[in-house]
Amino acid sequence: MTHWSEIARVAEERGDWDGAIAVVGAVAECYSTDHERHNAHLQHMDLLARAGRHVELATLGQRDVHARRRLNRLFYEEGRLEDLRQRARSGDGGARYLLERLAGDRDGSGAEQVGD
Repeated sequence: MTHWSEIARVAEERGDWDGAIAVVGAVAECYSTDHERHNAHLQHMDLLARAGRHVELATLGQRDVHARRRLNRLFYEEGRLEDLRQRARSGDGGARYLLERLAGDRDGSGAEQVGD
């Protein structure tokens, strides 16, 4: 029998994000004592980000720190300053950190203010 990770990899290579996400999501378990399940959870968050499922990540992020971190990192990687600013204003410390870092990367000063 083919391992779930191989099925997910093949789906991802085909561009079948729904298939890859479904396969990985079925075994994913946040903070599982089974490292394979926890790693699957992190992979699940990464697949959601790479598939562009911002809303799903944001919804999961209301209760899942890994989803929240992955969404923030996605916004940072995409240079989405305003999205990070909005998340920082709502109290997301990780978004605040990446907002300041992104602003500093852009202007060299690191002087971004969340309330701006």
